[in-house]
Amino acid sequence: MASKPNTETPDVQDLPYPVRKMDPASLKALAHPLRVQILEMLSRYGAQTACSLGELLGESSGSTSYHLRQLAKHDFVREVEGKGTARERWWERPRGAIEVSSPELASSPATQEASRLVNREFEHRRQAVLADFMAHGADTLDRGWLEAAIVSTANVRMNEDQLGAYTRAMDAYSYRLLEEIRGEDEQEGARPVQIHFNAFPILGVPASAGSRGQRKAQPAERAGKRAAPRAAEQNTAQAESTSTKQPSNPERKEP
Repeated sequence: MASKPNTETPDVQDLPYPVRKMDPASLKALAHPLRVQILEMLSRYGAQTACSLGELLGESSGSTSYHLRQLAKHDFVREVEGKGTARERWWERPRGAIEVSSPELASSPATQEASRLVNREFEHRRQAVLADFMAHGADTLDRGWLEAAIVSTANVRMNEDQLGAYTRAMDAYSYRLLEEIRGEDEQEGARPVQIHFNAFPILGVPASAGSRGQRKAQPAERAGKRAAPRAAEQNTAQAESTSTKQPSNPERKEP
């Protein structure tokens, strides 16, 4: 007899890192494209000053300084203790995740739109760095980096409980691996690396698309129930996956 898969995984509150659930006031304070970009730069490159953020984002230091102060009022960023001067302050993003989409925030049109703006801006920045890598990685990186990197997509049918169990398990496992790396001394040749993980229901098609058999409609489907998603390539058979590797070009390296 086939064993039943174990789907008992920790809830969000049990994950090994803090998850900040947004309140309406904080969400509205974050809902500005430049503020989202500042958070993204601090996440990618670590502590920065208003001047260095201005250089990264093509903005004036006066503009980045103002938005840093607004972010600090809502604890999205904080000053780095013991670093910098009164004229040049260093800022960092506290460790942990922020949850910008939830059923509670979706209950108000104003907070729902603010949540969409923040998510759009974060996703735009993610798409931009991925597109840059896919377009120019082979021209600027050596063979080792190209063989180490991966862009992977998998497709499978599952219900919401299975999806929740899978995403929580993957999230926790990824966090443990990354914490091991963060705990090591920085290795020679290290550079910023961004890791994406997405798992979501495909919209725009009936839920029965690709079904291997008949199944009864669930109560939520019959009632047309909708909930806001939680926001902490391969297109053949279901449960298949593909990985995309950039072609190696060892003669051309990043300067």
